[in-house]
Amino acid sequence: MLINEQERNALYKVIYGRRDVRSEFMATPVANEVLLRILKAGHHAPSVGFMQPWDFVVVREESTKMAIKQGFDAANAQSAQLFSGTRQEQYKSLKLEGIMDAPLGICVTCDRERNGPIVLGQTIKPEMDLYSTVCAIQNMWLAARAENIGLGWVSIIDDAVLRAALDIPERIEIIAYLCLGYVSEFSEQPDLEKHGWLERMDISKVIHAEKWSERK
Repeated sequence: MLINEQERNALYKVIYGRRDVRSEFMATPVANEVLLRILKAGHHAPSVGFMQPWDFVVVREESTKMAIKQGFDAANAQSAQLFSGTRQEQYKSLKLEGIMDAPLGICVTCDRERNGPIVLGQTIKPEMDLYSTVCAIQNMWLAARAENIGLGWVSIIDDAVLRAALDIPERIEIIAYLCLGYVSEFSEQPDLEKHGWLERMDISKVIHAEKWSERK
């Protein structure tokens, strides 16, 4: 199946328009069939050895989201102390999650025991199951953007909080907690770039020809 020019352009539009959404969530429900399309996109991600190590825990209950939000608040306060001066003040001014605002939460996990102790393609780099799960998250991110739905990855939270709130066994690796929902708008720039935290690097600074070269 070949991709025509219109389809190609649509894909790049989605890639460049993808955002890590922390605000602008609306209360509009996400229909089950739309959610299933996004989860199916994640389930069709590439996985080394076709191991498909991911699971998706869908969170709708307010009480569950509140427990997760409290975990974020504690971790965020701790993280703020790692910065100093104006950088700390800037950090504190940033909105870094939409746990209570978003209609849905999705915890993405990785079962490192799935398909047994020896998996094709994982024999030399055992972490490939983790990377495969991240590919699933990227697929979901792009699918959500194609549905005009915002998605935000909340990384400032201890795994213990998510295990307790979602009954996730110790043997299961937690990869991400995602906030998902329709939004009032998508920003033209990533939030952290827009608020002056960092700028997007020029692509010429991250491309190397033949061999690694140190950049200044």
